[in-house]
Amino acid sequence: MKKIFAYIIVITVITVVSFNSCSKKIQEANADYPAINPTRNDANAGTWKPLLLASAGEFPCAAPIATSSPDYVLQLSEIKSFQNNITGGEQELVKYWGAGAVLRWNEIMRELVAKHNVPPYQNPDGTYPLPSANNPLAYPLFPFANPPYAARAYAYLSAAQYDACIACYYYKSLYNRAAPFTVDGTIQTLLPKSTLPSYPSEDAVVLGASEEILKLMFPGDQDFIDQKADEHKKARLIAGMNVRSDIDAGESLGRAIAAKFITRARGDRAGAAAGTQTQWTQFETDAMAKGEVPWYSQESPRRPPMLPLFSKVKTWLFDSLTMVTSIRPGPPPSTTSAQFKNETEEIYQIQKNLTREQKAIATFWSDGVGTYTPPGHWNYIAASEFVKLNFSEARWARNLALLNMSLMDAAVACWDTKFYYFNPRPMQMDTRIKTDIGLPNFPAYISGHSTFSGAASTVLGYIVPDKAQQFTDMANEASLSRMYGAIHFRSDCVVGLTTGNKVGSYAVSRGHTDGAE
Repeated sequence: MKKIFAYIIVITVITVVSFNSCSKKIQEANADYPAINPTRNDANAGTWKPLLLASAGEFPCAAPIATSSPDYVLQLSEIKSFQNNITGGEQELVKYWGAGAVLRWNEIMRELVAKHNVPPYQNPDGTYPLPSANNPLAYPLFPFANPPYAARAYAYLSAAQYDACIACYYYKSLYNRAAPFTVDGTIQTLLPKSTLPSYPSEDAVVLGASEEILKLMFPGDQDFIDQKADEHKKARLIAGMNVRSDIDAGESLGRAIAAKFITRARGDRAGAAAGTQTQWTQFETDAMAKGEVPWYSQESPRRPPMLPLFSKVKTWLFDSLTMVTSIRPGPPPSTTSAQFKNETEEIYQIQKNLTREQKAIATFWSDGVGTYTPPGHWNYIAASEFVKLNFSEARWARNLALLNMSLMDAAVACWDTKFYYFNPRPMQMDTRIKTDIGLPNFPAYISGHSTFSGAASTVLGYIVPDKAQQFTDMANEASLSRMYGAIHFRSDCVVGLTTGNKVGSYAVSRGHTDGAE
């Protein structure tokens, strides 16, 4: 325990995350990443196996103009004009975006998740208002970016970025147009030179895909998203890495690919995940029919459960039959059993004798309201490791796609289990038990943190095998943190980790066959 916690202390020191009460903006101390400079450029990424695209060339990308053409010469002049009048602010933009397109758009997604991860306050009559996608700026703001919603948002972003990179690298290889600094030696390069062809721009294809997915997930933040996109494009020009037509082609291609993912998202059943009062009541009735004590909201007035039909959302890595037959775990200890009584007493004793170290662990992994959620925490951990390994944009996209598809599918599998068994929380069974990290508004079995962490550690251990044990230790600690926080029984955590490991293994299996190894 002390060895693991020592590592967490280090992470805590370098990961200062603060939330302004108005903006909810995440400020990460090590956001000043070095410029992306891949150890290998993955020039063959155009041959990797896509997720939704029928082929890398499904969406057309017109042949570029010749580098000897007058129009191209004008585009070179545009870069020189920017560089001759560069400001300090523009230099900062180049540095910021130079860390990598996939990395930065993932950060922006985390920032938006944190901003919107605030549950609405009840109405005077004791009911609760629901966010509306048709009126995202009305109270409560759409969306309420709770953990399942966040996991889905991260997954769509990363999956679209991955397919966009495959298409981009395919056309790079097809057209093989040189970078502007190769065509004209007087062009300054403010970032490490890429050995890849520059048309279409990999930054721009990621930008185009990301902008569309973020607007889908956070429709009330379109001005902010557009601002980030404009800054990204300008940074690439100022840096001398791309001419305007490289960027236009990449952005257009990314947008076209994003549209295919948006079509999937609109039909993945997430829109019906809130369910109805009749369905909420049926969960409770079914639990009581089995002779069990059902879960119910501990808030006053009782808040509707969080996305009880998220179990019906379309997964990425396996189908619904596989989830029910191979992933859904067996039942928790009966609420009338001696084991359940013992596990309840265990949580009371942990809380009663909680050490400073245990409390710090519970707080570090809490990832509650106003944060980027447990899936976002694992995205941050992944990004911190990937930066050290000098991945190409394509490999960044592929690795985060594997991670985030597993996290979204873990959310689906976890919520399926939670609402199938509808098991109560510790404080519901013993009023002596209290928590100071926030009580989630959904059933206990299985632990969401544990399921997310099991999936993430399995995938990250595959991607970074030298750190596999470290990721496992972190997942175990994240799981235990829920017992330290007095909101989960031991069975919730142990079975949640196992379930998450199963989900992660499906992502690993895909990684073995996607052509990127």
